[in-house]
Amino acid sequence: MSPMTSQYVTVLDREIHYVEWGDRGRDVVVMWHGLARTCRDFDDLAEQLAPRYRVLCPDTIGRGLSQWSPAPDKEYCYPFYAALATAFVDALKIDRLRWIGTSMGGAIGTKVAGGALKGRITHLVLNDIGPRIADAAVNRIRSYAGKPPRFATVTELEAYFRTIYKPYGYLTDAQWRRLTETSTRRTEHGDAVQSPPRRFRSMGGLRSDHRKNVVLARREQRFAVARSRGRDDPPRSPLPARSHSGLRPRAGPQRAGALQDHRGFSGGLTPRVPGTARRYPASVAGWSARIESG
Repeated sequence: MSPMTSQYVTVLDREIHYVEWGDRGRDVVVMWHGLARTCRDFDDLAEQLAPRYRVLCPDTIGRGLSQWSPAPDKEYCYPFYAALATAFVDALKIDRLRWIGTSMGGAIGTKVAGGALKGRITHLVLNDIGPRIADAAVNRIRSYAGKPPRFATVTELEAYFRTIYKPYGYLTDAQWRRLTETSTRRTEHGDAVQSPPRRFRSMGGLRSDHRKNVVLARREQRFAVARSRGRDDPPRSPLPARSHSGLRPRAGPQRAGALQDHRGFSGGLTPRVPGTARRYPASVAGWSARIESG
């Protein structure tokens, strides 16, 4: 199995950074991170899947090591993210793929699955995102995204991350350290801050876009859908799943187009509460089955 490598590709005149796991020539899994996060959030899951898949984890424009947009008002929005994702897949000559998306990454996956990549995404796993984005979730994201505080030390920044990302659930000290170090930049004054730029499109606009995208995605019935969220996270849409508008559960979990709702997962894709292993996968290994089902 090939080790993780750091790569860059230019699409739509923007340089996109991504990490690649596994051997080329195998089935492809694309993993897309959340609003204020980076591709390295998927390290544990990607390592688990790499023996069987070619795994690609991009940094969205303005995040991680990808280029910052020279036109943020026009490009930090779902339509441009979806165009970048499509161009990214095309540039790497990927015909068919599985998609795992967390939060914003799930919303992007929903948009392209029912649009530009319709018929090419065979499996769609949505983590921490649903057909509707609830006010509680939007307010929590607004409290930290796009306006990062500054700290003198990375240790202080890590303590801050442990607070705002507490809904992710249990992470080891090593995972918290990696999360911090892979999403930290220094300002011109030497302060440690979270890496995404300050300027994001309003969450209200993102919610409006997402509702439309869910309707489009539901019309494409040839891929399997699984949805998960953390046990303590504000729901992106009301439960049970039958109350969703747009994606709706089918009879049997393996039917194409089925929406499976799995509670108890953290942002790191591990059980949030000890003792849940009897109901949920006990490690990222359990997620291998999620991406292969359907």
